[in-house]
Amino acid sequence: MRARWWHTEGDRVRCTLCPRECRLAEGQRGFCFVRMREGDELVLDTYGRSSGFCIDPIEKKPLAHFHPGTSVLSFGTAGCNLGCRYCQNWDISTSREWDTLAAEAGPVEIAETARSYGCRSVAFTYNDPVIFAEYALDVAAACRERGIAAVAVSAGYINAPARTEFFGAMDAANIDLKGFSPDFYRRITGGRLETVLETLTTIRHETDCWLEITTLVIPGHNDSDEGLRAMAAWIRRELGPDVPWHLSAFHPDFRMRDVPPTSPGSLIRARQIGLEEGLQYVYTGNIHHTEGDTTWCPGCGDPLIRRDWYRIDHYRLTAAGSCPTCGLRVPGVFDPEPGTFGRRRIPVRIMPPPP
Repeated sequence: MRARWWHTEGDRVRCTLCPRECRLAEGQRGFCFVRMREGDELVLDTYGRSSGFCIDPIEKKPLAHFHPGTSVLSFGTAGCNLGCRYCQNWDISTSREWDTLAAEAGPVEIAETARSYGCRSVAFTYNDPVIFAEYALDVAAACRERGIAAVAVSAGYINAPARTEFFGAMDAANIDLKGFSPDFYRRITGGRLETVLETLTTIRHETDCWLEITTLVIPGHNDSDEGLRAMAAWIRRELGPDVPWHLSAFHPDFRMRDVPPTSPGSLIRARQIGLEEGLQYVYTGNIHHTEGDTTWCPGCGDPLIRRDWYRIDHYRLTAAGSCPTCGLRVPGVFDPEPGTFGRRRIPVRIMPPPP
């Protein structure tokens, strides 16, 4: 499919979707692998092809304030526009094999499948949807026609001209804020921190997309009290105290197998730092920690949504999304009753329409 966000420069085609702005000769692929030059055009040659589909709990994205307890049809493609040394999905994000893209499905087939399985939303995840933006936008439009929400799980590494349009078409996004120093971003991810911060402020202040943030806490790299405190303070100051922040445990993978896993104690400490800096909703992930899974009322301190991993055990929000004790409105997108999908994970095969 013909891509968007590019122009010609002499004998080259320059992709302008993300800050890499790859300049491509005939037949050359960008850093992301999925955007390539054909003739005098830039094409997205993974349009309609996926690494697979699975129905997950929405809490796994992770989203804690967006249709809690409901199911989401999740999929990704191949490639990525960052080079994170610790990538937890490296077999997909670094793939250069077409066997990775085993499932074919157009936007309508995806939206209809989500509806047939009773999914409240469709998530673009596993690898970064920014690099397959045209495909994701078309799927989001097909979902919206059927009353299904669109969710982007992204590192937010996207240029300004595409940023507002892409996230403006999403109903919710979880953005990875991977660290809070330019040096960390450059060395560990191959990207630039300032671009991600701009994406976060754009989503929060210039779109209607519900925003939550995730930080993978990596021992010895982005887990200092000073760095975590600075990150939390920036979120509160620039985005607001009510933006949920998810702190997830790292496990050794890809090119960082020599780094130990995040201890539960350090993740709990990071959560406490976020709360001390004035953030109202701070969650822990990839560890069993009921307190860090639970949504607490910042007004009276009552537990409002108790979770055990991805399962909701107790739900006290009113139909209006408020605390029944003090009446404080909890920000987010809530249904009158929570979903009951629980911890299940259901692989799905989408059959393409007959020729």
